[in-house]
Formats: sequence, C-alpha cells, structure tokens
Amino acid sequence: MWKIEDADELYGIELWGNGYFSINRLGHLTVRPLRSHQEVDLCEVMAHIKKRKIRTPVLLRFPQILEDRVAYINTCFSNSISEFQYDGRYHLAFPFKVNQRREVIETILRAGRKYNVGLEVGSKAEMLAALTLSQNREQLLICNGFKDEEYLRMAFYAAAVGKNVVIVIDEVSEAHRIVKLNEEMGFCPTLGLRIKLYMRGSGKWADTGGEYAKFGLSAPEILACINTLKTHNLLSKLKFLHFHIGSQITEIKRIQEAVREAARMYAKLIKIGVSIQFFDVGGGLGVDYDGSRTSSEASMNYTEQEYANNVVYTLKDICDLEDVPYPTIISESGRAVTAYHALLITDVLGSVPGELSPTDFPLNGEEPHVISELRDCLQDINVKNYVEYYHDALQQKDEMITLFRLGQITLEDRAKGEVLFREICRKVLRFAKANEDTSEEFEVLFKLLSQKYITNFSIFQSTPDVWGIRQLFPIVPIQNLNKVPERHCTIADVTCDSHGVINKFIDLKDIKEVLELHKIEDDGAYYIAVLLIGAYQETIGDIHNLFGTTNEVVIIVDDKGEWHITKTIRGDTLADVLSMMRYPQGEIADSLASCISGAVQSGLLREDMAEKMRTDLMQMLESYTYLSPKEE
Repeated sequence: MWKIEDADELYGIELWGNGYFSINRLGHLTVRPLRSHQEVDLCEVMAHIKKRKIRTPVLLRFPQILEDRVAYINTCFSNSISEFQYDGRYHLAFPFKVNQRREVIETILRAGRKYNVGLEVGSKAEMLAALTLSQNREQLLICNGFKDEEYLRMAFYAAAVGKNVVIVIDEVSEAHRIVKLNEEMGFCPTLGLRIKLYMRGSGKWADTGGEYAKFGLSAPEILACINTLKTHNLLSKLKFLHFHIGSQITEIKRIQEAVREAARMYAKLIKIGVSIQFFDVGGGLGVDYDGSRTSSEASMNYTEQEYANNVVYTLKDICDLEDVPYPTIISESGRAVTAYHALLITDVLGSVPGELSPTDFPLNGEEPHVISELRDCLQDINVKNYVEYYHDALQQKDEMITLFRLGQITLEDRAKGEVLFREICRKVLRFAKANEDTSEEFEVLFKLLSQKYITNFSIFQSTPDVWGIRQLFPIVPIQNLNKVPERHCTIADVTCDSHGVINKFIDLKDIKEVLELHKIEDDGAYYIAVLLIGAYQETIGDIHNLFGTTNEVVIIVDDKGEWHITKTIRGDTLADVLSMMRYPQGEIADSLASCISGAVQSGLLREDMAEKMRTDLMQMLESYTYLSPKEE
C-alpha cells in the first residue's frame, strides 16, 4: 500500500529539502520557512490565490527562508571561528547578480544587519541599485567586474556618501583609472585585488576558475598593480584580496586547495608590505539539488558547516605557518542563500499522447489481418510469453505502417492498430517489471511510452538553466502524494520551441528520464512545483515567444503558525511584453482600430461584431501572457 513515506523517498523531498519542505497527512506538499513545525500547505495557497483571480504560473516567495539562510550561514562560520580559535571575523556579502529583485535584497540586508552582511555588484546598473539600499558602515559594498571610468566614478561617489566601498581591481588598467580619479577627487575608497588561482572548481562551472579564467590577476599583474598604487601613494588603500573558482562547487577538496593557494598569496602580500585585512573566498557554496550528498553536478559532497570549517581551518593553518595576522573572511554565497526561498507552481493543461485505449476504437471484425493479429497478441500476451509476443507486435506494427504507406489500409485502421500496439507495450512493461527484466529494449520502451505533460509555463522564462546548461531542479506534484503516481512523464512547456521540454529529473542514484506523476482528472487542476529556483533563474530568464514574467506571491508564517500573503505582483501582460519589443500599446490600439474599421467599410464585418472585437482585443492587451487554466 502506497504511503506518504513512499512519496518522500520517490521525490527525495527530505534529502534535498534541507528541512524547508515536507508532506502533510493530506498528501500535500508543504513549506516550512523556518524549518520548524510551522508549515504552509501549498494546496491551500493555490485554492486561496485562485479565489483572488491570480492565475498560474505563479512564483511563490518565502522571505523567511532568506532570513533563515542568512542566519544559518553566519552561524556556521561563527561555529568554525570558535572551534578553531580563529582570531578574526566573518562577513557574508550577497552577490547582486544571483537575484536582483529589490524585495529579495532588502530582506537579505535587513536580516543580515546584525551580521554586517554586505553586497557585491558587478555592473554600473547594479552599482546604482545598491546606492538606493540602506547599509550601515560595517556592511561592505564590493565592486567587481570590468570597470570603465564611469563605473569607477560611481564607486567613488558611493564612498563619498558614506558607503563602505571596496573597488576590486580586475585588470591592470583599472589601477591607472583609479589613480586618475584619486587625483581628481582627493580621496580613494578601499581597494582590492582579484587574483587568478591555478586551482579550478568542480561541476558545471569549473571552467570559470583556473589559469584560463575570465577574471583575475596573474602574479606579474598583481605586482604591476602594487607598483602603480605604491608610486601614487595609494598602497595603504589596498586592503582586500579576492578570488573565485566557480559557482556550485561540488567537491570540498577543491575548496580546501583553493583557500590554501590563496592564503599563501595573502601571506606573501603581507610580507612585502601590503596591509591586506579582508580575505574574500568568492562564491561557490553549493546547493544539493538532488539530495545525494555527492560530487555530482546537481549536488555537493559537503554541508554548509563543513564548508565553513574548511575555509576557516585552512586559512588559519597557513596564517600560523607564515606567521601573519588573521584577516576578516568574506564569502559571496549567493546561491546557498537564495535558492530555497522561491518555487514555481503551474498547472498541467493536458498530455501527449492523450489517454486513449482500445475501447475508444472498437473493432468491427472487418479490419485487415494485421490489425486482427495485434488484437490477438493483446489478448494472449502473458508473463511467460511477453518477450516473444512483443517482438511479434513490433513486426506487425511495421507491416501496418508499410500497408498504410501503400494505401492498402485506412486511417481508421491505422488508429486502431496504434492503440492496440501501445496497449501491448504497456502490458509488456508490467511483465518485464514483474520479472525484474532490465533489458535495454525494455528501457527504451519505457521511455517511448512516457507521456508529455503540457504545463503552463515557459522553461526559458522561469527555469532557463534547464535549457541552457541542463541544470536539474526538484519537480514535485503538490497534491496526491498519498496516492500511487501511475504515469511516467516528461514536462513540456507552452512555448513553440522543441527545446521547451524537461526530460531529465533528479534521482538519488542516477538521473531519471521520466518523472512519476498522477493521472490528470477532468474535475480539477493538477499542480506541479519546480523548487529551489531562487538563484539566478528569475534574473536570467528571457521572454521567448513573448511569455513574460509570472505572477508572484510573497508568503510569511506568523507566530501562531498561520500563513499570510503579504504581497502580490502581477506578471507581464501582452501589452508589457509587446512594449519591450517596441510595439507601443497606443500604436497597437490605433492599428487594430484602423484594421477593424477598414473591414467594416469593405463589408467584411458587421458593426456589432466590430465593436465586440474592439472591446475584446483591448482587454486581451491587458491579459496575462500565459494560457488560461482549463476550468476557465
């Protein structure tokens, strides 16, 4: 008998959920924003927002998860500093590029004020956005990325108005531009160096580190920058050392080795008279998307506490060996902070192929011989003869297609034959499973029989990493988790793009090519959730096919355990996305009106129909870019 524990094991919720997700006694997926007994039933949420006319797809945001992540990562480093008697401090800096949404960053800064959580920016736009946000003097504003004079001038202005700015030099010419601005303005913010390590990360982003990395200064370039700053009396401003070996580092050993190499660089800089005070290990703290706790690309073979332990212990070890002071440790762990806090819920619109059976195409006894043979095969196949009968059915199917191409059987006959063949295949798979038959031909058949569940969202907008780099995210139905999922599916979005399909799914030991879901019923919506998408996805999503941003709902849980919607943000309308492509709403309205009037004048349209068209089209311009649910 199917139990909730079976669903938990099948979808791996306890493993990748990190305490934030669970299943309640009703078989509904729940969220625990504070990793406590207080939980949010996602089916209740969907029923509530449906009454408020908020349509799917909808992004649910849980700011309390952000608060918990900020506190937890700081606690991990605090534990390590205490355990290893590290005589220094730790600060988290959130990278703007991970999620630029203002409400996300404001939540992180507010929750991190007592920990002096700072920000890292990498462009002029991010720099200006950061200027609008409240920070105290202890919260760093780290400026990374290639910088022209305008970017650097913004950083100088930020320092002038009281921001604790650190300009990280990413290329030698930036040092000369900084010297020029210092001469013009008469002051200079804190400066840093981004160093290039030989050590690379691991996983999908391994190539972003190492000696061929896009960013970072080599040893000769480091010394050239130091000489430039020293010549212009700015060496005392150089207090920050930064490196980055990649995002989502899967192996703890790579972190150890990178910190060790960078720590040696820190010590040597101290010994030549550079007063480095901050040691920035960059990003890379991973998220265990598949729950396997391995070095697979969708996981990591360490915990947050192990990460902190390795950074602190390794840095302390080198500092002790080199007899240099302990710097303040900075990490830019954006993915680990934000990934858990956001999830997308969408509804299944239908399936391909549809739910058809031989009873939908009854035989009349006058079908061609090949169809009768398929019928007999279906009737007589059993657990002892299924291999032989399957091979016979394959031959009969091929013969049927040949006869159809020659014009010797009708379309109706072909339809009957295809339905019979598919039903034979279903039986074959059941018998193969009963016999624990893992032959390759049945593995292929299993994939062939899977259904495509058509879901009301755009992969390119909401989960672009699925398409771009084959990133895996947990996908779970939010209801019926107390029932056996009898369908094996891939997920198709609503874009007109063949790549708009998810056909790789997380699994504890492997990567699955199908996902177990339930049969779609006609009397209600079937919702699935794509989880752990709070990092990068909503900032790099595009409007492929002009599907825009999704509706958004912000949810918190109060002290009594009751959940509340604190904010709703409407997704893009048709007018919004058309405007992005330079089709102004006013011009569209004028053009449609002219087109309709011309049709009336030429006699193609009656005036009453024309009026209805004008009204409907203007309303459609203000409608959601996604499809209407089937119950509407």
